[in-house]
Amino acid sequence: MLIFRHSWSPRPMTMFRIPMVLVLAAALSVQAAPPATAVAALREVAAGYAAEGTVEAVRQAVVAAQVPGRVIEMRVDAGQRVRQGEVLARIDSREAAAAAAAAQAQFKQAQAQYERTRELHGRHFVSQAALDQAEADFRAVRAQTEATGAGLSHGTLTSPLAGVVGLRHAELGDMAQPGRPLLTVFDPRSLRVVASIPQQRLAEVRRATAARVEFPESGRWIEGVRFEMLPMVDPQTHAATARVLLPEGSEGGEGIVPGLFARVHFLTGKAPRLTVPAAAVIRRGEVIGLYVADDKGVLRLRQVRLGEMLANGELEVLAGLRPGERYATDGARATLDRAPSPQSKR
Repeated sequence: MLIFRHSWSPRPMTMFRIPMVLVLAAALSVQAAPPATAVAALREVAAGYAAEGTVEAVRQAVVAAQVPGRVIEMRVDAGQRVRQGEVLARIDSREAAAAAAAAQAQFKQAQAQYERTRELHGRHFVSQAALDQAEADFRAVRAQTEATGAGLSHGTLTSPLAGVVGLRHAELGDMAQPGRPLLTVFDPRSLRVVASIPQQRLAEVRRATAARVEFPESGRWIEGVRFEMLPMVDPQTHAATARVLLPEGSEGGEGIVPGLFARVHFLTGKAPRLTVPAAAVIRRGEVIGLYVADDKGVLRLRQVRLGEMLANGELEVLAGLRPGERYATDGARATLDRAPSPQSKR
């Protein structure tokens, strides 16, 4: 009977133990790293007034029907780029053509009548009053004929500017009437923000030296090229209208289009404010707080009251934090750091 012996040595395992110890030590050192903190302090920041506004196009046109008829062709749709003078839609103008033909016949008749009356007046067979009446009738019919003829060209609707079709108000087969909007075209390269300024803030906004526009959804900020206050105040709301012109090409693929909500910050000067980065703020339902270090240096969640977001993107703290106190600059990281590990729950 043959017996095979296999000798086993523990030495190779030591080759694996050392790296595992190093990995665990590195992981523990990363876990032990405390969240970054900063000392709360008053800072000179740009101060002013923030007003809610809406983006609108500086150059926008509503293409409306000028002749009655059925829409027989609609070449564009919302979101499509168009050139100035490009054909957008066509209206069946057969009724307008019939009216133009009838007007042309009346014009020829009135012209012949006027020529005969003038000839008879030269031979002293009719009075000057009869000639004047014939001339007046001829001029009226001629004006009507020219207007009717111009209506024939109104069956083809073209774009008055280069831009984008923002809205399509009619569909193929719809009945168009003079004055009914069919399409809305705007130039996306030229945009502005319109904001309503209450009466008690007018003097402050008029002193502003600059305006910055904030888009809360994307977090984007844009410096306004210039802003202006319209001279009249709404008698119902007692508010004035401010218009902030955005740099040309501000849409830049960022989705800034007419109708978008924006917040305009009118900068009136500088003032000391207690501010914190937006990342430091923790929101849990209706509770807003910061992780603030106590006397022992332990970060604890404390409720605070915030003001408005300033032009530098930081949030003003109105209550709950004092200058000199230390707080976590990353609230989410501080929350994870304080969360119990799976081993601590055993």
